[in-house]
Amino acid sequence: MSSIKERLQALGLALPKAAAPVANYVPFVRTGNLVVISGQICFGPDGKLAPEHTGKLGDTVSNEAGIAAARLCALNVLAQLEAAVGDLDRAVDQCVRLGGFINAVPTFAGLAPIMNGASDLMVEVLGDRGRHARSTVGVAELPLDAAVEVEAMFAVR
Repeated sequence: MSSIKERLQALGLALPKAAAPVANYVPFVRTGNLVVISGQICFGPDGKLAPEHTGKLGDTVSNEAGIAAARLCALNVLAQLEAAVGDLDRAVDQCVRLGGFINAVPTFAGLAPIMNGASDLMVEVLGDRGRHARSTVGVAELPLDAAVEVEAMFAVR
């Protein structure tokens, strides 16, 4: 089985540098065999939000851009997880849960397919260890007007 880094490379991806918190919170908490990752927004590899990943789904953000934003959130979650545990291949037992927040107009009903961007990436990268429970909600606003934010919980060794 290929390593997580090899799977990322095969997808044309790399883990970014873990983003520093911008308010009074920590990026992750490890307690026992659980790591809880604070919500990660869709920063790109340059550490910035792309214009197409800001705004609301159902208005200025296309579904395709929303899915791409959710994938970026998942990459940022994995970067935080790596900062928490070091070697992902050795430490990760299971992605237990993802929580998705979609910046959307009140009438936007396509939340689940947007969040699939993050869910699909977890499975592509972690295999069966990436299968998880999930919640997805539409919200009125996100930090920096990001289109998507994803939080996570992992079982680790």
